[in-house]
Amino acid sequence: MGRIDDLASRYQAHISAPWQRSLAGAQRTILVVYDKTDERKLRAKLDLFEMATRQSNHDWKSFDFTFTFSQWMASMEYREAYFEEPSDLPMKLESDFIHFAADQLRSALAAPDMTDNTVLAVHGVASLFGFTKLSLVLKEVEKDIQGRLVLFFPGEFENNNYRLLNARDGWNYLAVPITLHGGGFGS
Repeated sequence: MGRIDDLASRYQAHISAPWQRSLAGAQRTILVVYDKTDERKLRAKLDLFEMATRQSNHDWKSFDFTFTFSQWMASMEYREAYFEEPSDLPMKLESDFIHFAADQLRSALAAPDMTDNTVLAVHGVASLFGFTKLSLVLKEVEKDIQGRLVLFFPGEFENNNYRLLNARDGWNYLAVPITLHGGGFGS
C-alpha cells in the first residue's frame, strides 16, 4: 500500500467516527498532511477519500484553490499595471486577495446542498503559497463551516504546527491532523 492509500485509511478511521456537533469551526477542520512531492498522487487518488466519506454516510463536495490567484488577477481592473510594476502587488495581495480567496471558499461552504453532514474537501492549497497564508484564509471562514472542512495539505505537521510546503514558519491551528507518522490522527 502506498502513502496516499495509508492516509486514506487513516482518514476513513477518523471520518467514520461519530461527529460531535457542538464544535467550533476551527475544530471541524481536518488537515490531511502529506509530503509535498505526493501532490499529483494525492490528486489522482482523491476518490479514495470520497469513497471513505460516502461509506461513512456523509456527503462529499469538492473545492479547488488551484486557479484562485489567476481568477483574482483576471478580475482586477489594473492587472496590466501590476505586471509592469510587480512591486506594487504585495499591498493588493494583503488587502484584497485574502478576502477573494476566503469568499470563494465561503461560497462553497454556503452552497445550498451543504449541510452539517457534508465534507467539503479542499485541494490545491499549495497554489496560495507566496500570495497569502492559508491560516489567514481559514480564519475568515471558520464561522461558515457546517459539517467538516477537509484540507489536503502538502507540508508538515510537527510539534502541533503546520508548515505549508515545508517552507514557511508554522502556525498552530485547532484542526485535527491526519498524518502518516508522528503527531497526527492514527499515529
